[in-house]
Amino acid sequence: MRNAHAVADIRAAEQALMARLPSGALMQRAAAGLAAVCAGLVPRVYGSRVVVLAGSGDNGGDGLYAAARLARRGARVLAVAAGTRVHEAGATALRAAGGRVTGPGDPDLAAAMNAADLVLDGLLGIGGRGGLREPQAGLAALAEAARAGGGTKVVAVDLPSGVDADTGEVTGAAVRADVTVTFGTWKTGLLVDPGADHAGLAQLVGIGLAPFLPAPAAVAYGAADVAALLPRPGRESDKYRRGVLGIVAGSDRFTGAAALAVGGALRGGAGLMRLVSAEAAVAVVRQHWPEAVITVTGAAGDEIGAVGRVQAWLAGPGMGTDEQAHRRLAAVLATDLPVLVDADGLTLVAGAPALVAQRRAPTLLTPHAGELARLLNADPADVTARRTEHARAAARAFGCCVLLKGSTTVIAAADDSPLLVNPTGTGWLATAGTGDVLAGLAGALIAQGLDVRESAAAAAFLHGISARYAAGGAGPFPGGEAPIGAGDVIDSLPDAIRGVQEA
Repeated sequence: MRNAHAVADIRAAEQALMARLPSGALMQRAAAGLAAVCAGLVPRVYGSRVVVLAGSGDNGGDGLYAAARLARRGARVLAVAAGTRVHEAGATALRAAGGRVTGPGDPDLAAAMNAADLVLDGLLGIGGRGGLREPQAGLAALAEAARAGGGTKVVAVDLPSGVDADTGEVTGAAVRADVTVTFGTWKTGLLVDPGADHAGLAQLVGIGLAPFLPAPAAVAYGAADVAALLPRPGRESDKYRRGVLGIVAGSDRFTGAAALAVGGALRGGAGLMRLVSAEAAVAVVRQHWPEAVITVTGAAGDEIGAVGRVQAWLAGPGMGTDEQAHRRLAAVLATDLPVLVDADGLTLVAGAPALVAQRRAPTLLTPHAGELARLLNADPADVTARRTEHARAAARAFGCCVLLKGSTTVIAAADDSPLLVNPTGTGWLATAGTGDVLAGLAGALIAQGLDVRESAAAAAFLHGISARYAAGGAGPFPGGEAPIGAGDVIDSLPDAIRGVQEA
């Protein structure tokens, strides 16, 4: 589990710890950890070339002190004082170790960066907001050019400069790192795109902050955390005790959505699926999943009361948005059972927010950015750029749990509990129907007794792992991914579940 903390809480923890340490000791801890990671990124330290982009704050000092340690081991180090001033003690230590300090106007700087083995980004710290300005923006561009050449690794000090530490926002020029060495605790911006994409491979260096930190602002589950959540049937289990999920999905137009949702629920461990769907979609389900108990929809839209006993409902994938679909969704949401609303169901909720906002039973909404934008009357691009803010806003507005799908899946609850961030997945998941599979999987976990927040986190994690297996990024062909379809994700779910349980 990766616990991430807000900048204000990190600052307070640092102050509390520094009050108990000799002056400068905390920075030396950070510098020692940074230098150790950097040493492992080059074939050997002696003779390696290192450029440090040093701002005037503590991150610049961390970079300078780390570079001094590398210089004492024989590295050839050049530091660039990127601001109006530089961390003087760090610069002095570097010069004493044989390093040089120059400015951003050095005519040989581009060549030095292109020839470097490592470029350390210490331009801004975790308090930075907004895109980089000059000369930092120009230095970030030089670092990216050196990185693109293939011979230079960019290492961010604590956080890539230009990334918002609390949200992951990138609103202008920013450093793109191969490796980020973060200190004391994770920052939410390292877990959430676009910040996570800029961070590359992130590594945490402990500096003693843990006793002084409050509850995290965000949490990313690991395999062991998900494995601990997954229900396991016992000897006394039967299909009803395993969880019965009611599914309202599919229509004459969208015949595949119901089959994908049912498949996700079956592979997610539900003991029984009761499907409400149109005849055309039902025919597809019968071909793929004869286990489903089926109720065919009629013209009145009043079938929900006749479906039979369920422990939870999933409503939305491909169900349509006509008046009959609205009646079915309203009937599901009028129950006192947990309900997951996805796809067409979200479109209906956007037109009638009270359907969810007035509920007292647990509810999970699973939108992508466009759907969340409709729910909040916001710009989809703004939702994508500020994922954490909009997910939390929707959770508060509707009084429920919200799983916002995308390159980083984030899960927010109405009670302001820590944001959950999913670390798994692959770009190959961006294909039609995979969201229906996720909805079925999460619905199955809810029906088996997990709360909606835990179900959302576990389902997103397994969904991402399954996609990696299906694409070939794990298993017998690691590293060689290929396109997949939603059905492939369903087929790989048993392997994903076994994988997290064995991790």
